[in-house]
Amino acid sequence: MAIRIVRFGTPRAPDEGPRLGTVRRPPRGVRKEDWSRRDYFDVWLPDLAPSAPLVSWALAEPWTNERWTRYARLYRKEMREPAAQRLIGLLAMLSHHTNLAVGCYCEDAEHCHRALLRGLLHAAGADVVPDEPGGSGAEPATSGDSTRGSRTSRRASRAARPPQPRAR
Repeated sequence: MAIRIVRFGTPRAPDEGPRLGTVRRPPRGVRKEDWSRRDYFDVWLPDLAPSAPLVSWALAEPWTNERWTRYARLYRKEMREPAAQRLIGLLAMLSHHTNLAVGCYCEDAEHCHRALLRGLLHAAGADVVPDEPGGSGAEPATSGDSTRGSRTSRRASRAARPPQPRAR
């Protein structure tokens, strides 16, 4: 039994188990009834997604090593919140009893919160399926949570500022 880290919209692996949508927004233009059928996710779990300000900041400019390091630090900080810690612990425990999958829409798996979530789950004691060589294969439909691509000038104007910490 284990957790598989996936890109949503890609074909499911045999015995993958339910997919949990660790994304801020559901897929655009896809009815809720079709999320599972179209290989996105079975249950939406946005509590393990980066915050909206962090997603906006990430989308503002292409990745550099410095921006990725800052993004990773801020995402890990968000995941230290009690609610996120409880969910990570729950998923880690479930991984010893059943197969399940978590993921995101991002094409670039190395610059996506799912890579960071993999490490957090592993650190919490989860059984995590190793990355497969060559990536996930099929290209899914586009969605609003991709962390790459061209962005509006409004977003670019915010690029120099990292997101502010959440109020408690």
